[in-house]
Amino acid sequence: MKKLKPLMSSQSSEWETPDDFFAEMNTLYGAFTTDVCATPENAKCPVYYTKDTNGLTQSWSGICWMNPPYGREIKAWMKKAYNESLRGVRVVCLVPARTDTVWWHDYAIKGHITFIKGRLKFKGAEHSAPFPSAIVVFN
Repeated sequence: MKKLKPLMSSQSSEWETPDDFFAEMNTLYGAFTTDVCATPENAKCPVYYTKDTNGLTQSWSGICWMNPPYGREIKAWMKKAYNESLRGVRVVCLVPARTDTVWWHDYAIKGHITFIKGRLKFKGAEHSAPFPSAIVVFN
């Protein structure tokens, strides 16, 4: 029997935020102070956390930008973003619009959701994303 290829797959769970999209969000939601899921090469804010500094173990402050890894670990990131908002931190999350998932129902629906029209073309990607995206804001 021939093995079928998945319709939607990625070599990585990391999707780098397009610069123009980030600039628009930065204007709309206030000047972001911290990028909680970054690499030194793609950080969008002066303060940022990498895999080594692990944003999940840090106390966040100010206005945070979060474009988390889109794999199984997204639930932990959404939980952290929601919990940080309970401490008074604003967290703006760029996430896949996976309304059928547990993390969406446990956390995303507790924020203000804006669905993004069309498909984002993530930085460095040849084509637009194979999934819809949303902005979830926890205040």
